[in-house]
Amino acid sequence: MATNRSRRLRKKLCVDEFQELGFELTLNFKADLNDQTVDAFIDQFLAQAIAGNGLDYVGGEDYGLVCLAKRGSVDEAQRSAVEAWLKGRDELQGFEISPLLDVWYPENPINQA
Repeated sequence: MATNRSRRLRKKLCVDEFQELGFELTLNFKADLNDQTVDAFIDQFLAQAIAGNGLDYVGGEDYGLVCLAKRGSVDEAQRSAVEAWLKGRDELQGFEISPLLDVWYPENPINQA
C-alpha cells in the first residue's frame, strides 16, 4: 500500500496524525448474579463510566471496545477513570483493560506524535 498519502486520505483512513486510540475491556461477572443485577450494572456503567467520560462502548455485556464518542482518541486519564469506576464495583469478579490501541488498525503501533 502506498505510504505517500494526501492529508485528506490520511484523515479518511484514520492513519498517521489522524490515528484514533481506544482500549478493549473484558468484564467477568460473579457467577451468582441474576439478569436484573447485570442489566442494572450495564446501565450504570454506560451512563457513569462511559458517557460520563465522553466515551462510547461497542460490544456485549462481557467484552467490548471503548473509544471516544466523537472523532479523536481516548487519553490515559479517561482510561484510568473507567478502570477506577470498575474497581469500586461489587458485581465483578474481575476485569481486564488493555493498553491504548489503534481502534481502526489494532495491529499497528501507536504513533508517538
